[in-house]
Order: sequence, then structure tokens, then C-alpha cells
Amino acid sequence: MKERLLTGDRVTGNLHLGHYVGSLKNRVELQESYDSFFMLADVQALTTHYKQPETLKAHVNQVTLDYLSVGIDPEQSTIFIQSLIPEIAELTAYFSMFVTVNSLKHNPTIKAEASEKGYSDLYYGFLGYPISQTADIAFCKATVVPVGEDQLPHMEQSRKILRRFNQLYAPVFNEPQAIVGDCARLIGLDGDSKMSKSKGNTIDLDSTKQEVYDQIKKAKTDPARIRRSDPGHPDICPIYTYHTVFRKEESGGINEGCQKGMLGCVECKAMIAASINTLLEPMHERRDTYLQKSNYTKEIVQAGTERARLIAKETMEEVREAMMLNYF
Repeated sequence: MKERLLTGDRVTGNLHLGHYVGSLKNRVELQESYDSFFMLADVQALTTHYKQPETLKAHVNQVTLDYLSVGIDPEQSTIFIQSLIPEIAELTAYFSMFVTVNSLKHNPTIKAEASEKGYSDLYYGFLGYPISQTADIAFCKATVVPVGEDQLPHMEQSRKILRRFNQLYAPVFNEPQAIVGDCARLIGLDGDSKMSKSKGNTIDLDSTKQEVYDQIKKAKTDPARIRRSDPGHPDICPIYTYHTVFRKEESGGINEGCQKGMLGCVECKAMIAASINTLLEPMHERRDTYLQKSNYTKEIVQAGTERARLIAKETMEEVREAMMLNYF
């Protein structure tokens, strides 16, 4: 039997090129080797979007289409909705009984995200994100979890929580291993930070050809370059970083042409926009195929959620027996 993999995304909006190069591309490859579970994390979306619960339904559908469009195969992988697996919430409650508040406050990922969002006071749901994430991994007994380097503190805390459960009660859970892929970190169109939905500096996976050209056209480049003949500094230009990701073989020539003032920003942007549209074209075709089949996307998620729920029930039988909560 294949090892089980768990990963997912908070459903707070469209997925974008940053998600694709940072995780989605790798997930499509990993689904060939693992029994893969892809979670639509609607509960965790509420840690920052608790005032807008009405947006979750549309976002669940959108992210599902994004998954399918990049090549996640529902015949191979399980796509499910987090809130429809109540066993995850139950596990979160049990795990929270022996996790200290101090350990959560000192989690570097939590500290960094709180600082980025300007939170002066932490809500319980936000602070307890690592506990919820541990329950996500544990309900299906995932053995591997693809993560970025910034998520490694979460993974280490999850391993400690599961180790502690096994010590307190019984060896129900294995300690999952993190898979840190060799994935690019795509800078945003504003040139100031990574692509982020909250910053509005993204190119969404469902962007039309014209939208891609318009977004690339407005993107920041080398601020010191005024005329086409001015020597450029590609190392500080976000458009050049896109060339290194999406046109890797040609990026050396782009670098040289920019530095020598032989390649203008308009031409440089047109080339990368064309390459991005070439990348997105098969995604659009897959998306259209799923959209043309009435209710097919909904059926995929329903079937995935039902499978996840069956596995969750089996896990919880072991958990309750280990904790001596199987009263009847």
C-alpha cells in the first residue's frame, strides 16, 4: 500500500501562480507515488475570515477547480472539505488538552503571521492553528506532509503533539515526515514580497490571456532603469525572476540583454506574459471540461469527503479506545 500524504489550502480566494510553483506543481507529481489527500481548509480559513463566512462556499468551489485544472486527478487523489469531517474537530479538542499556550505563542510561524497581519491580540483559533493542523494530519494517519520551509515549525510541533499522545495513551499515530520540495518562491507583481492573495499582487490560475498581459504590463521592474538603453539590474527585477522560473533556459540571455541595455522592459514583459499564458492554457482547458459537466465538481468533492469521513471514523475508534472513552 502507498504511504498517505496530506496537504491542502485555506479557501480564502483564488489560487495563483505563487501557489502553483510553490506547491501545486509538486503535488501533481507526488500523487503518483502517494495516497494523496487534498484538504479544502474552510475551518482554518475562518481564523482570518471569520467575519465573511458567506464567502466560503464560492471559494471551496473555486479552489476545487484550481486543483483539478493543474492536474490533480480525482481518480487518484481525495479532495475533501475540512468542516465536514467532525472527527478533525474532536481530535483538535483532545490534543489541546496537553499543549501549552506558551508553546503555541513561541511558534515562529504563528509569530510571523501575527506580525504580518498586525494582530496585537491573538484569537484562540488563530493561536491554536498548529493543533488544528495536527488533527488534519492525524485523522487519516498521513505519513508525509509537503510543506514550505516556513511551515517546518508547525510540522515539528505536530510531531511533538502526536508523540505526546502516544506516550500518554497508546501508540495510535505515527510521526509524519515533512517533504520540503525544491520549489520556487515567487515574488509578487509589486516586487515587495511573495505573491499573496491578501496583497493583491498575484496572477490567478484562471486569469485570461488579456488579464495576464495587463497584470504583467503593470508589474514593477528595475526602478533605476528609465530608458531602454540604460543598463538594467535583473537581480532586483520581479519580471526577471519570472523568467528564471518559467523560461529558465532563456533566462541567461534575458539577464545579459538587460544588463547591457539591449533588451527593453516592454519586450521583456511581453515574452514572460506569453510564456505564462502557454503554461495556463492547458489549465484553462481542464477547467472548462469540468465546468461543462453539470455538478461534476460537486460530486468529486462529495465522494472525496465521504471517503475521508470513513477513514476518520476508523481512526477515532482507535483514539477513543486508547483514551478509554469507548463507554458503551
